[in-house]
Amino acid sequence: MNRITMKLNVDPLILQALAEDVTSEDISTNAVMPEARQGQVDLICKQDGVIAGLEVFRRVFFLLDPDTKVKFEAADGDRVLAGQKLAVLTGDIRVLLSGERVALNYLQRMSGIATYTRTVADLLEGSGVKLLDTRKTTPNMRIFEKYAVRVGGGCNHRYNLSDGILLKDNHIGAAGSVRRAVELAREYAPFVRKIEVEVETLDMVREAVEAGADIIMLDNMSPETMKQAVALIAGRAETECSGNVTRENIARLVDIGVNYISSGALTHSAPILDISMKHLHAI
Repeated sequence: MNRITMKLNVDPLILQALAEDVTSEDISTNAVMPEARQGQVDLICKQDGVIAGLEVFRRVFFLLDPDTKVKFEAADGDRVLAGQKLAVLTGDIRVLLSGERVALNYLQRMSGIATYTRTVADLLEGSGVKLLDTRKTTPNMRIFEKYAVRVGGGCNHRYNLSDGILLKDNHIGAAGSVRRAVELAREYAPFVRKIEVEVETLDMVREAVEAGADIIMLDNMSPETMKQAVALIAGRAETECSGNVTRENIARLVDIGVNYISSGALTHSAPILDISMKHLHAI
């Protein structure tokens, strides 16, 4: 993440997280450390995985005290091992203690997503199919979680509802048909916007193609039906498949012929990567 993104979009969310964790004071820390004192602590990875979110981790402590120093021994995207030291933090012990949980929450969550995404992306390696995330993200965590997907080797689908047109089953129901939904979207949207349509049957595929959809999402179809759909589309639109795609079942979708595979599991089902701050001591 660049500095502008960090300052405008990330800092307010981090400050909200810190305010949630410290509503008036950190009673535990103030009890044992009533005065400022310099200290150091190690950031240790306790599982093998892919690290993501180190700058967000650093930013937590910076917002509490800009004099806090973090010396990293790894970078986002690195494969890390259990027991590996990732960083050394130096600063006011009170700041190190008060920021610990929020900073680790971000780093563990983002690294978990990057790790899971990497394992899924590896299964698509060499296929030419792009792995996409979805909007199935934790509220107020989307910017962090979608960044972690990219670090893990995936690609981002639309960021939010303002970012792209995706006509799903209920949009189609509201419009009355696939054709009508595409027509209305074409009339309303700026000409630079692509129109993606979610379809569930081959009849809907035909209608989407005839209506001129730019991208057709094959949702919750069997692999055999999706192959028929790709043949029917015949390159007249880009193709995406979705529907409960996970690390365990994505291999069956590799040779279908779609351009993209989207998986909500990248963000909603990835376990955290276990990371700790250890060996705090005064200096």
